[in-house]
Order: sequence, then structure tokens, then C-alpha cells
Amino acid sequence: MSTSIQPIRIEIDSDTTVSGLVQAPPDARAVYVLAHGAGAGMAHSFMAAAAQGLAERSVATLRYQFPYMERGSKRTDPPAVAHAAVRAAVARAAQEWPGLRLFAGGKSFGGRMTSQAQAAEPLPSVQGLVFLGFPLHPDGAPSSTRAEHLRQVHAPMLFVQGTRDKLADIERMRALAVDLGERATLMEIAEADHSFQVLVRSGRKNPEVMQEVLDGAARWMLR
Repeated sequence: MSTSIQPIRIEIDSDTTVSGLVQAPPDARAVYVLAHGAGAGMAHSFMAAAAQGLAERSVATLRYQFPYMERGSKRTDPPAVAHAAVRAAVARAAQEWPGLRLFAGGKSFGGRMTSQAQAAEPLPSVQGLVFLGFPLHPDGAPSSTRAEHLRQVHAPMLFVQGTRDKLADIERMRALAVDLGERATLMEIAEADHSFQVLVRSGRKNPEVMQEVLDGAARWMLR
């Protein structure tokens, strides 16, 4: 099933607007505000595949650019700026789909900025957060300090994590899920890395893995 993609503009403040993409199937039962990772914008192949796959599973998406990506900069925005972008995108999604269940999150950096915004002040109408590869720590420096703010998030959270993710040691992710208790659901994707890619020797193929990621995310949002 192919769904149309509608370009939009999202106003963050009187001086700043960013691009967005709306993709909604006719049978949408939920909407997911999907933020991009640090190194690639909303039109990246992963983001496009996620939006299309979720549409096929009755989940609408609103993708958007952070201001630095809109400017073509490689340096990510300060947290306050990123959080403002998250809030503006969530508000626009609530306006676009007032009758649907609303979720927010995203890939890596985008997911973490969303959870930080939620920890600082709950995002209106958001019923849960979905992380497609939460960046728990830098590559080669395992720690859990980036997760400390999650204790201030009281909404349900889904962590979709590859077991070979170099930015999220799976044992630390398991411990985090236990620490967060019933708020957290950890969905492990066997043999997948931070981009949900797998090695040939795993016996699995990348499209199969992506199907697993999207099946799990959609099922959780529509539960």
C-alpha cells in the first residue's frame, strides 16, 4: 500500500520554522511523531522506510527537521532548541489528528531529545514514547548517564534495540528496563546494530529485520 506524503512547515517560534513530512493512511489508528538521528534528516532512507512501513500498519507519522539539519549544519542543536522543535512537532501532530492516539520519539538522537523534552515537561496528549535505537552511550564508552532523565518520564516507553548496537550495550539496556519498571518495554532485535543492520552470518536479512522492528513498534502503539 502506497500512501501520499505531504510536505508541511512547522513553526517553532516567531523566528524559526522547519520542514516536516506527513504520511497518513486512510485507516490510521495512531500517529507517531518521528524525529531523525544526529547525522541524517527526515528524508533519510531509514526514516522513509519507517514511515511507509508504519503507514502499512495503520500508524500515521509526522517527520520533521531539527533546526540545525534545516540549515545544513552538522553540529546538533543545543538541547533547549531541540526540545522546542519536539514540542512544536508534537503540537502540530495533535492539531492534524485530534482523534488519534499520539506517540513521539524517533531514531537515536531524535528519540533522546524527545525523552528529554518529556522529562522536563510532559508533552501534551502524548500517550507513550517509542525509541528506534536509544543512544545510551557513545561508541566505545559504555555508561548509563544518558538515561538518567528517563526516571522523570512517567509515560510508557518502548525501546527497540539491536543486540549489537555499539551505542547501547544490551546488558545495560536490560538493566535500564528493569530499573524503569512497568513504564519500560524492551524489544530486542537479535544481531542488529544501531541502524538495525545485520551481518550475513546471522542468517537474517536487513528487510526481514526492519519488518520485525515495525511490527513490534506498531503493535505496541496499537495495543
